[in-house]
Amino acid sequence: MIIYIGADHRGFELKERIQNDLKLAGYSVTDMGARTYDKDDDYPEFAAKVARKISLEFETARGILICGSGVGVDIVANKFRNVRCALVSNPNQAFDSRHDDNANVLALGSSYADHEAAKKIVVTWLETPFGGDERFKRRLDKISSLETRMIKDINEGSIGDY
Repeated sequence: MIIYIGADHRGFELKERIQNDLKLAGYSVTDMGARTYDKDDDYPEFAAKVARKISLEFETARGILICGSGVGVDIVANKFRNVRCALVSNPNQAFDSRHDDNANVLALGSSYADHEAAKKIVVTWLETPFGGDERFKRRLDKISSLETRMIKDINEGSIGDY
């Protein structure tokens, strides 16, 4: 499994530390930026780069996104087809996001999680498999169906009844 990671200036330091942790643990990590600290960069660019990769490799890759609150990168990532991004603030929530919802992108807020807290969240999130219960699959199928219908409606220039 490859992990794509990205962050803006507010998440840059935490991204660098988490990326190092992951590499030391033997994970294959690809940094999608920011590659250097730039106080004027914007999170949508980096979130889109990671989400685009996950959209295409959703069955075999995972993504980690970091900004100040985590909210911005979460919103951007969830615009992409096949992406299920979860904004997570503790290991229990990380477990649920993988086990119940099969999240494939993790959003973290650097203003709310220091390195040690973020590391625990990331480890839990990466080590937790999807539970596969029928109710979880049913819910994910409904999300996929909704996504497909919305894309069809957009392409046809209409708004469906959801």
